[in-house]
Amino acid sequence: MKKRGLFFTLILLTLPLLGFSQETEPAINTGDTAWMLIATALVALMTPAGLTLFYGGLTQRKSVLNTIGMSYTAFCTASIVWVVIGYSIAFGGSNDPYFGSLEFLLLQNIPIDSVSGTIPTLLFVMFQGTFAAIAVALVSGSIIERVKYSTWFIFSILWVILVYSPVAHWVWSESGFLLQHGDLDFAGGTVIHINAGIAGLVLAYMLGKRVDHEKPTAAKPSSIKLMVLGSSLLWFGWFGFNGGSELAADFITANALLVTNVAAAAGGLSWLLIEWNTVHKKPTLIGSASGVVSGLVGITPAAGFVDVTGALVIGILSGAIGYFGVVKLKKILGYDDTLDVFGIHGLVGIFGAIATGIFANPEINGAAGLLYGNPGQVVTQFYGVSVTIIFSGIASAILFKVATLLTGGSRVTKKVEEEGMDLAYHGEAGFNILD
Repeated sequence: MKKRGLFFTLILLTLPLLGFSQETEPAINTGDTAWMLIATALVALMTPAGLTLFYGGLTQRKSVLNTIGMSYTAFCTASIVWVVIGYSIAFGGSNDPYFGSLEFLLLQNIPIDSVSGTIPTLLFVMFQGTFAAIAVALVSGSIIERVKYSTWFIFSILWVILVYSPVAHWVWSESGFLLQHGDLDFAGGTVIHINAGIAGLVLAYMLGKRVDHEKPTAAKPSSIKLMVLGSSLLWFGWFGFNGGSELAADFITANALLVTNVAAAAGGLSWLLIEWNTVHKKPTLIGSASGVVSGLVGITPAAGFVDVTGALVIGILSGAIGYFGVVKLKKILGYDDTLDVFGIHGLVGIFGAIATGIFANPEINGAAGLLYGNPGQVVTQFYGVSVTIIFSGIASAILFKVATLLTGGSRVTKKVEEEGMDLAYHGEAGFNILD
């Protein structure tokens, strides 16, 4: 009897191998989930802490709180808009290549045990929501110190719904036409940086220059210490930004973390050395921190596709291009982009997207760029960049015009501008405890 029992036990154990096993429901991977929980928290830190301090430290003392508040409020509005409708537009289960379905309004039809890949779907929702939040917050840096808070409030809501979410669908949804076209954007070079940079440039032109933009005080930052602290928090959070975009804890994630750090460091040194050996003849912390952010922007679309050599080149060139955009191009084109959103995020974002098509190494993630025998990838990247520039520029202009009409004008009075947004507009005074 014992031999017979053992025989049947062996039969039962071998049934799955013979193809009689039932299909199991998708299950989460606890390691991937743990990492994505951390990555999401890291990206969430970037806007209400990192970006606010970075922007706040760079702006004039009289408008520090206004600058911080615009990013802080944008994080709040984007977080709500994302779960109400933005996620559904970006990742709704539609086969439409341009616009997702509305089946996930208020996250309906997403059960708590739903799985995306190897992580809970709700975690994926939250992770992507932090991207939407920082994207719209970046735009604010172009128009601070002169725009009505009400205009910005309405614009930020409309922009997440009608600009950010559709572009995210194009690039990251399985049915998105740019993804189907072969566009490579690992963590948001197109979706976030080009999108926000172009929007910021358009709004800066539409709103006009600050009344004191040519005065020496306009370029005097309120706190270099806070600016460096903010850039450090952005650098830290970017590991979740790029590393988390693999949505797993694996070899590609490890590579993304490594190349992110390499590009950031290279960008910081590149800007520092250019500044030190050209016009300024001095190494500044503002230049170094700006170069770090430029390096981070440049490596964002490429982080999951390039090796360390590619990251080093991208970082060095990103620092140089960022310096050119902020110091040279801004004067040539004559726009008043207060905190250089276009120069750092837009211009460097364009370079990073194209560089991905050059340096993508098939040994990293299967995609090959120009240097690995696939020149067509550069053409594909140019296409994705061009589409995003055209759409973001036109749509952002229309939405800002709508927000302006709804608020009876987008600009504060000259008196408020001169006195400073903090006291004259908000009735609050900023105080930098680290000064």
